[in-house]
Amino acid sequence: MGKKRNVIYIRGFLLLIFIMGVLMIMNISFGSSSIGILDVMRVLFNGGGDDTLFKIIMDIRLPRTLAAMLLGGALSVSGFILQSFFRNPIAGPFVLGISSGAKFAVAFVMISALRVGYSVGSWAMIAAAFIGSLLSTVFILIMSCKVKNMAQLIISGVMIGYICSAATEIMVNFADDANIVNLHNWSMGSFSAISMTDIRVIFLIVCVSFIFSVIMSKKISAYQLGEAYAQNMGVNIRSFRVVMIMLSSLLSACVTAFAGPVSFVGVAVPHLMKALFNTAKPIVIIPASFLGGSCFCLLCDMLARLMFAPRELSISTVTAVFGAPIVIWIMIKSRKRNG
Repeated sequence: MGKKRNVIYIRGFLLLIFIMGVLMIMNISFGSSSIGILDVMRVLFNGGGDDTLFKIIMDIRLPRTLAAMLLGGALSVSGFILQSFFRNPIAGPFVLGISSGAKFAVAFVMISALRVGYSVGSWAMIAAAFIGSLLSTVFILIMSCKVKNMAQLIISGVMIGYICSAATEIMVNFADDANIVNLHNWSMGSFSAISMTDIRVIFLIVCVSFIFSVIMSKKISAYQLGEAYAQNMGVNIRSFRVVMIMLSSLLSACVTAFAGPVSFVGVAVPHLMKALFNTAKPIVIIPASFLGGSCFCLLCDMLARLMFAPRELSISTVTAVFGAPIVIWIMIKSRKRNG
């Protein structure tokens, strides 16, 4: 039985890696000007091709593709951590208003800096987004202690999201005309404005957070069985909660700082991975969620660029189309199980 399950895991991971590789090549190849796969390979591995082709791939499409892959994975892992922490099947950075809190903090810092003539660097944006995410998470944590009903907790998160989004829109209206378009595009969610310099920062943050998440997988597994069981297994609940909040906040903050709020990925993908692997073990689902989130966002970003070209949809528009039905299915399934 153990060997059979390991075979299922290996096949699942190989399938996700294959899909991710195919989607990466497709994202780089397809666009306003199509590029042949051989030309893509030549530029990526040999640095060959003419200057225009090299700039299109290395300066525009590759950073965007890597951003979708890394940030999609980060958002999915953050969603799984929140679902495990709150023991809530539809908990996620977007649904609970955590992404909106990060968006508000980043917008406030960006607008304040632009008004005095300063440009905001990557680390400052991440710091602002982290503070906004952390404050929203702490509020939701307080609310989870006050309300025991899942619906009430979700409603609280949605209300926080609306309040932060409204406050962000008010600030955008007071921004200089030249900056409103960029702020509006960012607030809708997009991987388009990310450079290779940003990718290095994203890679560092996401990799460190992912490694810590994998290290915490055994404790998360014990926590899934209840606090009393986790304590009997030697888990320090207080420090465990702090680490979980910090990890989920950092991952969602990194996404929001560079791509804006991206909806439903953190809720939908972990459940899809649980169905694919037929398990909820964190040691399996954390890396599976990362790969699944990468595939999901690569596909959605490609559709956002190509469906109505040359017009481009926001990434949240496309992820909502695919993610929202999955969330509805999760809620119906949960209600049937409880009722």
